[in-house]
Amino acid sequence: MSNTETSAEDSKLTSFVSHLIELRDRLLRMVIAVGAVFIILAPFAKHVYDIFAAPLTNTGVQMISISVAAPFLVPYKLTLMLAFLIALPYVFYQAWQFIAPGLYKHEKRLVVPLLGSSVILFYLGVLFAYFVLLKMMFTVIPMFLPESAVYSPDIGEYLDFVMMMFIAFGFSFEMPIATILLISTGTTTAESLAKKRPYVIVGAFVVGMILTPPDVISQILLAVPMWLLFELGLFLSKFFNQRIKEAGEARETMNKEAREKADLEALEAGDDSLDRSPAKAAGAVAGTAAATSIADQANALWSDSDESGEDYTDAEEQRAYEAFEEYNPRSEEDLDAELDAIEAEEFAAEQAALDAELAGKVTDSEAELIEKVESDIEEAKSEDAALSTDTDDQSESDKSGDDKSL
Repeated sequence: MSNTETSAEDSKLTSFVSHLIELRDRLLRMVIAVGAVFIILAPFAKHVYDIFAAPLTNTGVQMISISVAAPFLVPYKLTLMLAFLIALPYVFYQAWQFIAPGLYKHEKRLVVPLLGSSVILFYLGVLFAYFVLLKMMFTVIPMFLPESAVYSPDIGEYLDFVMMMFIAFGFSFEMPIATILLISTGTTTAESLAKKRPYVIVGAFVVGMILTPPDVISQILLAVPMWLLFELGLFLSKFFNQRIKEAGEARETMNKEAREKADLEALEAGDDSLDRSPAKAAGAVAGTAAATSIADQANALWSDSDESGEDYTDAEEQRAYEAFEEYNPRSEEDLDAELDAIEAEEFAAEQAALDAELAGKVTDSEAELIEKVESDIEEAKSEDAALSTDTDDQSESDKSGDDKSL
């Protein structure tokens, strides 16, 4: 293994390790942020739970605790979840700081507003569930309680149930972000989604049926906001069309530059297959012409003798056979290489003419180069045609010679 390859592998390993170290630092900062908020809220854990249970306790329902450690664990569990929600913007910021260096400028312009909006929409979903859904739900549910039972939910089960509602409504309020992302990535279009609106509405009610308690009110309270937020996403996607278009154009430009850079590196590394210069094309044609010169000499001998109608002398036959023995017919690979050379010449000539036209004038040296390349192309084509004709004549001559000998 060369020193260059070794240094390249060492560089890749160093880069990978540095990314791991940075990821560790970012995760550590996230944990510290959540821990700091939790430490601040921990002394108020009981009051936090009382506020959290207000939608139920305000209806006059008394909660119970049937687990031994629940009075201690449940309030602090809720406080830890609340600390994470409060620190969520900082958590997203650290994640963004880790990802952003790998994104292009146009990608950052598209992601930043979506990332900020997603946090705000998640908070709105949680607040909607707390102030609207839970209040209506705990007003309706006790109405179905039999008179022989007492409605006293456990504090742990209440926490799990309400947190599920918060997560469901928080993510359902991300519908505009999901809609914009689907359109911006080219997965679908706004027109296509608009045509599928009936399916979206049915899907929203299905999601509401799965994620909410088995009552119509809760299902409607989740499905209707999802549908309205879907419509909001379609509306906002129109304002993102320009940014999406700019991002696509920038991506195409960068891909083109990357291809050109790769071709340049290949040429510098000695890959002649990408060299389409006029000099290389002219050299290929010259080599082809030299390779056919021996065959031309032999064909001339056979043609002259055949046209005169005289038998070949021993010396002429000997010279003809020697000429043909020196001539090696070209293989398909050689013919393909010659065709590639001709195409390269044509491309070079067209490119030179186009460049000169764009520049507004053609210099004398450029005109001579274009004329020379075009003449080489015509000469190569005529030599190929002559060689093909001579080969056919030779085949007929061989056949007639065999008839004479018979």
